[in-house]
Amino acid sequence: MGAQLRVYKRRIKSVKATKKITKAMEMIAASRIVKAQRQVSASTPYATELTRAVTAVAKGSDSKHALTTEAENPTRAAVLLITSDRGLAGGYSSNAIKAAEALTRRLEGEGKEVDTYLVGRKSVSFYSFRNLPVADSWTGFSDSPTYAHAKMVAEPLIEAITAKQAAEGAVDELHIVYTEFVSMMTQNPVDRRMLPLSLDTDGGTSVPTPEDGEEERTASKGTKVLPLYDFEPSAEDVLDALLPRYVESRIYNALLQAAASEHAARRRAMKSATDNAEELIKSLTRLANAARQADITQEISEIVGGASALADASAGSDR
Repeated sequence: MGAQLRVYKRRIKSVKATKKITKAMEMIAASRIVKAQRQVSASTPYATELTRAVTAVAKGSDSKHALTTEAENPTRAAVLLITSDRGLAGGYSSNAIKAAEALTRRLEGEGKEVDTYLVGRKSVSFYSFRNLPVADSWTGFSDSPTYAHAKMVAEPLIEAITAKQAAEGAVDELHIVYTEFVSMMTQNPVDRRMLPLSLDTDGGTSVPTPEDGEEERTASKGTKVLPLYDFEPSAEDVLDALLPRYVESRIYNALLQAAASEHAARRRAMKSATDNAEELIKSLTRLANAARQADITQEISEIVGGASALADASAGSDR
């Protein structure tokens, strides 16, 4: 039984060391969530207002632009998938990958060829292990993205959406898959179509209201419409200038949402691991106590048996 007790003690020591690591990771993730939430809150209004500005320009002109014009027969789409660089975050990355696979199947079912762009080592490893084609990939900044990273990711996507020929990698649609941060306990993988921009609704973005002092025009049914705009030098030039900013801001906001979701998922996973380690320590401690008690009982039995044997031997010699 002494050997079994030593085994339990070694396991308890090992689990305690693991518990310290998971607890530290939980605290680090919890501290980073606050900063990530602030960045999301700071970037969302800019992305929303930029979308509203693009909508206003598109609705106020008859311009045919890649940002707002639906292709008659779309044949190619680009999908940007955002996952994490590191693991130990529960099902965070796998859920985003599943959402991207579902989107890819849907697009292929519509007869479109799909070009996949990846952010994060987890998605890169997933696609490379299965020998799936990847147009481009980026790693190393999933937990702390900056606007420079968003510009780097957006550059080939903008080139693809503005290209004129398929040989140049032209795509008709641009989709993004990321994990939306809802709360500390809820993070949902979502897919959004960034381009062409829908002029009715775009991820819940409403049509912008007129500035102070501008009069609204009212349609015959009483619905509000945007005032008339004049564009200088032209609506096409305005949209050309807004297109990179729009794509970059949407990608940046998605990267920040994904980073906040990653930290929240890692915190939840590490808390669960810490709680499991605590329960395992309690269970192993009970087993170790039982083994020690068995050792003590066995030793007492051996002592009592030895003393009884000596007493019997002494009594026999006296006779």
